[in-house]
Amino acid sequence: MNTSPTPGFLVRLASMLYDSILLFGVLWLASAIASPLHPEAGWRRTLFQVFLLAVIFGYYAFFWVKGGQTLAMKTWRIRLTTVQGQPLTLRRALARFALALPSIGCAGLGLLWALVDKDRQFLHDRLAGTRLVKK
Repeated sequence: MNTSPTPGFLVRLASMLYDSILLFGVLWLASAIASPLHPEAGWRRTLFQVFLLAVIFGYYAFFWVKGGQTLAMKTWRIRLTTVQGQPLTLRRALARFALALPSIGCAGLGLLWALVDKDRQFLHDRLAGTRLVKK
């Protein structure tokens, strides 16, 4: 079990906000590259949305697996590990990402879970076997 301290709730939210700003630029570039698809409607729109979701996953997975930190997490001195304190595998990163979508998407209830969790972890971290720790 990893006994490193957990970053504060507001620090983790600030890191998420910072990551969303960085991700906006990444998605803007990806959208410009994929613009020939003309995603107005139908299957092209669905394909475009899947493409953007894959770009988002690629952004997070690259940083989580490479060093346990996105650029924003480095700024806020947060590291993502397994509950045992090990680096994430691509499979574990995919599990965390897939679980974070509904956790955050359901009015942030998975984030609010940290307020009642004994280790102050987000719900998707608890389910994925991951942990955010102070670096």
